[in-house]
Amino acid sequence: MFSDTHAHLYHKQFDGDREAMLQRTLEAGVTKLFLPNIDLDSVEGMHALAQAHPERCFPMMGLHPCSVGEQNEEVMQRIEELLRKGGYCAVGEIGIDLYWDKTWLVQQQDVFRQHVRWAKELDLPIVIHCRQSFEEVMAIVEEENDETLRGVFHCFTGTPEEAKRVIALGGFHLGIGGVITYPKGGLFESMQQVGPEHCVLETDAPYLAPVPFRGKRNESSYIPHIAAKLAEATGRTVDEIARITTRNAETLFRR
Repeated sequence: MFSDTHAHLYHKQFDGDREAMLQRTLEAGVTKLFLPNIDLDSVEGMHALAQAHPERCFPMMGLHPCSVGEQNEEVMQRIEELLRKGGYCAVGEIGIDLYWDKTWLVQQQDVFRQHVRWAKELDLPIVIHCRQSFEEVMAIVEEENDETLRGVFHCFTGTPEEAKRVIALGGFHLGIGGVITYPKGGLFESMQQVGPEHCVLETDAPYLAPVPFRGKRNESSYIPHIAAKLAEATGRTVDEIARITTRNAETLFRR
């Protein structure tokens, strides 16, 4: 059995066939689905999906770095209120994104650090969005790291050296998605050196579909394609990858 540790299945792209997609996912052996939040507009749809499938869909709460702007106090106050009500499996999706715009770097750093501190207080893992910002993210995580902090570097695409820095933190995992199937993505080669022991599987649906679906809408039923490529890279069987990554997900999210 597999877990998809990062899927935006409440996204409008699934409005036409969400239940059919969930059935395909179950038939593919993907039994647990972890739902990262984006902003206040995504909360209602995420909650509705989690309430409709409480045994399979587990919501997170956080503010995506691309939703961080000049003023974030009111949004963050609401995020904190929701987190403190409970019922979430993680603080996420949070982090720093310098791919599109570097205007709000300081604000992203402040918001990320606040999320990390809430996670430690509430004993929740963090799910980190880290796009062209590995050093900026690591600076905060390494400063804040203690025996309570744990999490996953979502959509990990880094070098073996970066992977080893993440693993050295102690309670952190590498989120392996469709990029491992891309011929020029570089992740396959990194995982050949790193191995699967600290990995979890994810799709980031509806984005980043694996080969042979690249360029189309992604969905959680494609997790076995990602698992097969990770197995190939690391010299393991798909069953071994399923066992390792599912155990890691269960330990990380306590679900």
